[in-house]
Amino acid sequence: MNKLSLAKRTQILAMLCEGSSMRSISRIADVSINTVSKLLVEAGEACLAIHDEHVRNVKASRVQCDEIWSFCYAKEKTAKALKDKPEGAGDVWTWTALDADTKLIVSYYVGDRSSGAAIELMDDLRDRLANRVQLTTDGHRAYLEAVEGAFGGDVDYAQLVKLYGPTVSAPGRYSPAECIGAKKVRREGLPDEAHISTSYVERQNLNMRMGMRRFTRLTNAFSKKLENHIHALALYFVFYNFVRIHKTLRMSPAMAAGITDRLWSLEDVVAKMDEMAPAPKARGPYKKRITQG
Repeated sequence: MNKLSLAKRTQILAMLCEGSSMRSISRIADVSINTVSKLLVEAGEACLAIHDEHVRNVKASRVQCDEIWSFCYAKEKTAKALKDKPEGAGDVWTWTALDADTKLIVSYYVGDRSSGAAIELMDDLRDRLANRVQLTTDGHRAYLEAVEGAFGGDVDYAQLVKLYGPTVSAPGRYSPAECIGAKKVRREGLPDEAHISTSYVERQNLNMRMGMRRFTRLTNAFSKKLENHIHALALYFVFYNFVRIHKTLRMSPAMAAGITDRLWSLEDVVAKMDEMAPAPKARGPYKKRITQG
């Protein structure tokens, strides 16, 4: 069985992490688009395992949560009218929980914007934290039940409720109304008002928009399969947490959080892919082909 070299696989993964499109990668790396797609799936599965295994017992003090919109195959309004559409077509929301001090992505969840998705995020976040934290979210009501169910009273929780001006409707407009202010609302415990903020996690949302082609607005680069969308996010988060040096920290977020003592490389991701790869099947007995003259 033919197998790409380590250098070629790390090159492809690096381009995926830096926002290159899959077809441009196939041209630059001189491989088929199917090879790039297959590598993305394998890397995504490996990165899901890496995050689940290593991002544990995180000692954080301030955690910020937010959600970012994207879509798969077609936007929700269009997808509802389609008969032959793949599973997961429509709006997709990526929920993230970020440690404000180390910039580590502690938890994430890909789904809709319902209370069920908020519960999934908060339950996972609770399991990954080692101590009580101050938690800040936006004013989305789904967080209220989710935080209460996951943490009970063992959290200092506040919401930053943004106030918007009148919506200006115009053909082709996709940006939200102008934010004219914000209100800090204490929900549980004794959160420090000076640190009730979602600035860092919102900046991380911008990183995602700039770093992943699938999140770029007004293009045809959006995900066509939800599975590939999730795998691309898993690869991005491991690259962000473990591989890339954060400019202000001068180390990776994982190193700053104390969950690793070294800077990882994409070769570590490839090693995990090889570890998870199924063992090659034994070749069956040779059968002589009978030809008739």
